[in-house]
Amino acid sequence: MKNANQILVKSIFMSADSESAKNSTPPPTPVDGEQEVDQIGQWICDLCFADTREVSLLELSKKREVYPDLAVRLWYTPGAIAALLAEIIGIYWSINPPRLTAHQSNRVCNALALMQCVASHPETRGPFLQAHIPLYLYAFLHTTSQTRPFEYLRLTSLGVIGALVKTDDPEVIQFLLNTEIIPLCLRIMETGSELSRTVATFILQKILLDDHGLAYVCQTYDRFSHVAMILGKMVMSLKGEPSVRLLKHVIRCYCRLSENVRAREALASILPDELRNQTFAASIKDDKSTQHWLNQLLRNLESVGRAPLVAVTRER
Repeated sequence: MKNANQILVKSIFMSADSESAKNSTPPPTPVDGEQEVDQIGQWICDLCFADTREVSLLELSKKREVYPDLAVRLWYTPGAIAALLAEIIGIYWSINPPRLTAHQSNRVCNALALMQCVASHPETRGPFLQAHIPLYLYAFLHTTSQTRPFEYLRLTSLGVIGALVKTDDPEVIQFLLNTEIIPLCLRIMETGSELSRTVATFILQKILLDDHGLAYVCQTYDRFSHVAMILGKMVMSLKGEPSVRLLKHVIRCYCRLSENVRAREALASILPDELRNQTFAASIKDDKSTQHWLNQLLRNLESVGRAPLVAVTRER
């Protein structure tokens, strides 16, 4: 279960990782042959029947990355998406009080993996949003239980949202801004596992990189201060337990915030000193991209009047 979720979430970050990291992973073997395609079609049809759904969920989730038309066939097969929603809604009763089992979590995460497939595809993403399907996942993001089944459930749900924002589609950001996704991500950034915190921070980063998203966060003091507070707490926690990938997204969020005039003035006073000195120099010495964004952040803040305490690792 753990490896399956890590693979599911890893796909979100592929475009953000280095070229060498991408090339180190061999591509999955594509679906080949009429018989195999027919089998996939049968599994999709079997989603509509309770006694065959669990096996179909498992088998189809294994085909997400090797069958490009899976999202389209899922969306346009009568009853298939309704079956996935039934799986999601069916465990609501196990959320409060928290009594979700590993088997239940595994099964619904397979359904969520297929939802992520639909969310990622350019032909199905629009209808997916128009149907407001992401809102069905928010109940899972609200959970706070630290047990493994709940953590995997939150992580896979974040994976669906992460797949949406990865597309850099302005309509996705506009949709999310009309929901409670930012406070949900902020809470997970503060209390979740490292992988969940990383995906939640990635989602926030993608929202901030959109002009409307940045304006939304910086529109009121309460919104900005909440984001800045959580980012500051994350810097403090990373000082003790460094995670280069998580630090990369935190710095990118700070850098984007510094491009807003009012936010830049505030950050000049409240940016953690750990980002102004050599605290993370060893952690990012081999990450030129993160070095660049950290130096850009400090250059942006210098224009306000407070220079960095110590020069950060020099870009090469």
